[in-house]
Amino acid sequence: MSKLANTLARVLAESLGHTAGQRFPKGCDERTCFLRLNRYPPCPFSPDAFGLVPHTDSDFLTVLCQDQVGGLQLMKGSRWVAVKPIPGALIVNIGDLFQAWSNNRYKSVEHKVVTNATTERYSVAYFLCPSYDSPIGACEEPSPYRTFTFGEYRRRVQEDVKKTGKKIGLPNFLL
Repeated sequence: MSKLANTLARVLAESLGHTAGQRFPKGCDERTCFLRLNRYPPCPFSPDAFGLVPHTDSDFLTVLCQDQVGGLQLMKGSRWVAVKPIPGALIVNIGDLFQAWSNNRYKSVEHKVVTNATTERYSVAYFLCPSYDSPIGACEEPSPYRTFTFGEYRRRVQEDVKKTGKKIGLPNFLL
């Protein structure tokens, strides 16, 4: 997943006009990225019970492998759309850092997971993250965002969640 995430990040950077040899994203390596196994137990009480509340990912890219149970939904326009599991397929989400780095040319995807009434669900997510002291700047000027570090971003997200119950994210870093 690490090789795939780095390859995809490089290809996306090239689509924005950056050279093939440029290391992107800066500060990302096997020590700063992480893998998460998610288990969502069955929930017979409500078909709309959240396994994971609506959010965007705070990283550059997320590579997701989900089982065949389903439950992942993406916000498209103003409505939630179910992502039908396809055997052997991986899902790639653009994260908040890539949105900021690309000057909003690529957008972070709002998503959620709803539980299944009778069957547990599993997924594995790989998060392409820089070190906490890595500066996140825009790929070109002018940028709608000020330069910030990943650590500063993570701290602000945690503060937002404690204060408001939800992640505010990138709007905190607008110029």
